[in-house]
Amino acid sequence: MRLALEQARIARAEGEVPVGAVVVHDGVVIASGFNRPIGAADPTAHAEIRALRAAGTALGNYRLNHCALYVTLEPCAMCSGAIQHARIARVVFGAADPKTGACGSVVDLFAEPRLNHHAQVHGGVLGDECGALLSDFFRERRGRKDA
Repeated sequence: MRLALEQARIARAEGEVPVGAVVVHDGVVIASGFNRPIGAADPTAHAEIRALRAAGTALGNYRLNHCALYVTLEPCAMCSGAIQHARIARVVFGAADPKTGACGSVVDLFAEPRLNHHAQVHGGVLGDECGALLSDFFRERRGRKDA
C-alpha cells in the first residue's frame, strides 16, 4: 500500500485526484498506476484501470489470476467491473469512498452472487493516511478561487 501511496502522490503533483494503485503477482509488483483523467482527457483513466492495463501488458494476458490489486481509495463501479473481468484474486484498499465506493460503501459488487468472479476484498489498510491525502487535496482545491 505504501507503493500505491507513492503513486497517489504523483497524481496529486500533477493536479489529479490523489489515487494510486499497484498490481502484485507472486509477491512482485508488476504494474502501477495513478489517477490521470484530467491530464489524459479520459474518464476511464483511474489508477486501477491504468494499473490493470500495465499488468496485462507485463503478463501478456488480460486475465490477472493470482494477482492482488492495492489501491488507496475504494474502487468505483467501473473499476470494480474491470477488476472482475481481469479476475484479480484480491483487492486491498485504503480509504473507503462513501460517494462511489463499490466494495461496500455504496454497493458491494464483489458480493453480488449473480456475477461470475468474486475477489477477496480487504479495506482500511493505511486508511487514515490514504484518506488524509484525499482530504488535504480537496481542502486545498476548495481554498483556490479557480477551483
